[in-house]
Amino acid sequence: MNSAWTSLMTRASSPDLAGNTGIGPYNYVPSRDVGIAFVALFAISTVAHIVQAVRFRMWWLFPTAVFCGVFEVVGWSARLYSSANPRALIPFELQISATITGPTPLIAANFVILEYIIKILGPRYSRLSPKMYTILFCSSDAVSLTIQGVGGAVAAIAAGNGKNPTTGSTIMLAGIIMQMVAITLFVIFSSEFLLRYAYDRPLKLPADDLERHQAIAYKLGMDPRMKLSLYAMGFSTTCLFIRAIYRTVELTNGWNGRIISTQLYFNVLDGGMVALAIFTLNIFHPGFLILPIQRRFYPLDATPSYGKA
Repeated sequence: MNSAWTSLMTRASSPDLAGNTGIGPYNYVPSRDVGIAFVALFAISTVAHIVQAVRFRMWWLFPTAVFCGVFEVVGWSARLYSSANPRALIPFELQISATITGPTPLIAANFVILEYIIKILGPRYSRLSPKMYTILFCSSDAVSLTIQGVGGAVAAIAAGNGKNPTTGSTIMLAGIIMQMVAITLFVIFSSEFLLRYAYDRPLKLPADDLERHQAIAYKLGMDPRMKLSLYAMGFSTTCLFIRAIYRTVELTNGWNGRIISTQLYFNVLDGGMVALAIFTLNIFHPGFLILPIQRRFYPLDATPSYGKA
């Protein structure tokens, strides 16, 4: 790894070379057009999420989707700057930290949406209580975010001081792996819930009027808006899981590896996957799809825990 770091620092200080290889710490010159495109896309999505969060009074979107959007804008702005100054270390360090940590809170948005869905379709089909999904998975997400943030900071400080960033990348890798484990468990628990619902195999009998009302609603079939919400959540989770796999392989491959040195991989498997996930939440927003269904149950539920339009 020491030789890889020596090569990284050599690239950062070497004269410009013809073409798109061997220039700066990226080992390529970040594309200006791609940088502009992603900055614009994430800025649009972030503004839209702010408006939607206020419109539907879903304040949890600020520490999840909005946080992700802001960090992605910062990270891609740094990459855009690097397109004109590829040897500058500060924007390189900034984009590492921002793009590593930014998507993590977006995953938490899916955890909260699952709580919505379980409360509407019926907690009796779920192994955990609806609130426990948010508590457990969002807590693990917060720990993962902290680990990745610390790792990014350690790597950035080391790079800025001309030292080996291996320790920081190892910490970041631990955070990414923890994120993958959380997503895997989330998929397992949510899949069990949906299978039990699909085959009407509840873990317990209806406990109150709300659950009896949900049992009647089951006989009438799932609302099309709820199906769209489930498909969107599944697609978003898949995109973020692909991105987590890519980041794991990238960091395992090393700072001088072929993966981190190939711009196309990053653009598609990181930027592209995160953009698809965050825009999926904009388009198939729970305020549009879930809240209208949820209102039918509020007369029976005296203590709603979510914002309403």
